Amino acid sequence: MLVNAGVLAVFSTATVVVHVVGVAHAAHAVMNVRSSQGAIAWSISLITFPWLAIPLYWILGRTKFHGYAETLRSVYAEHYKLIEPIYSELIKFQVAPPDNLAELQPLAEAFTEISFTSGNAAELLIDGQQTYEAMLKKIASARNYILFQFYTVNDDQAGNEFKEALIAKAKQGINICFLYDEIGSKKLSRPYIESLQQHGIAVSAFNTTQGQGNRLQYNFRNHRKILVVDGEIAFVGGLNIGDEYLGKNPRLSPWRDTHIILEGPTVQSLQNSFVRDWYWATRKLLEVNWEVKINQETNQTAFILPTGPADSLPACKLFFVELINQAQTHLWIASPYFVPDEATLSALKLAAMRGVDVRILLPNRPDHLFVYLCSFSYYTEMERIGIKLYRYKNGFMHQKIIVVDENLAGVGTINLEDVLKVRGYCKKTHKA
Repeated sequence: MLVNAGVLAVFSTATVVVHVVGVAHAAHAVMNVRSSQGAIAWSISLITFPWLAIPLYWILGRTKFHGYAETLRSVYAEHYKLIEPIYSELIKFQVAPPDNLAELQPLAEAFTEISFTSGNAAELLIDGQQTYEAMLKKIASARNYILFQFYTVNDDQAGNEFKEALIAKAKQGINICFLYDEIGSKKLSRPYIESLQQHGIAVSAFNTTQGQGNRLQYNFRNHRKILVVDGEIAFVGGLNIGDEYLGKNPRLSPWRDTHIILEGPTVQSLQNSFVRDWYWATRKLLEVNWEVKINQETNQTAFILPTGPADSLPACKLFFVELINQAQTHLWIASPYFVPDEATLSALKLAAMRGVDVRILLPNRPDHLFVYLCSFSYYTEMERIGIKLYRYKNGFMHQKIIVVDENLAGVGTINLEDVLKVRGYCKKTHKA
């Protein structure tokens, strides 16, 4: 078989160039990927299989979400006189946490503009039916506006129930903003979106890839699950919008999850998170109610920690590790996925070794088989030092919660396999 010498020369040159580019990308991975495991995996793949690994690295290897933070800084500078009074109002309710949580204060202040606040009330919702009923009830009671943001919204019975509820309020003149993630809501149909828009509801995808140099940032998702009504009531937690969250997926039924209703300054903190994401997605600054309505009767101290790939530091991981380090008597964690990074794993081990009752609750049924199987690699070494691992057997467990001693509980959208990867925006509500 004769091979044209010119073709062979071109192929040889291309091979050398691709391998050189692969080595260059491997060096970039070593210098920029946040975890040692990730850096090693990427560098080996880029050197060994550059033809496949290079395009994957462009899409999945990015560790910076370019443009988001810069955009927010520019809008803050442009609208300083409008935005500054909002923070000034919230700061009035800022308080120091209890003495036994005092070490969290500097970290909280480093990661957020407003850390622990008083005058809050939190109510737990423990399944899809309870959560959806509470959400729909508050949507029906809206007087001025509704902010609706979810990673996943499905065009199914549950999704259509929320669509009809939102349309009914739009017909009453209520302003509604509907924000969804393109990948998480990939099953959301065009007719669904158009139906909302036809009734005056402002709908937008998160638009992760907008801006120069961001066209391949498909792995940076917006994982938030937030509902804010009139700036007075807010919901946050583990539930998206879809039939499976009501236990209608036979393979994963019943579905166990946890959401939370909030009143007080934490509502404004969640609202601030939505306003920022909405501005990134649409370049429009929302006019909303920033007046804080405190709950004097309950008067709980709480903290909202919005984090994500735009952070200059891995805020969620750092705060989570600090929570583990704070534990003195017991540390109970529930997460649907468990692939911890080295720092988190070490913190859990040290907690158990100093006598803390460390319990981790994981689902017995997988919805993502690969992640489920990966978690088994940690079991032997964790059980050897006294960490108790449990499986939730009554259906699928999707809740993300942490309980530290008798002092602090957290409910959020972050998974233990996301603490390092920061694949989606995480939101934790800490109640002291």
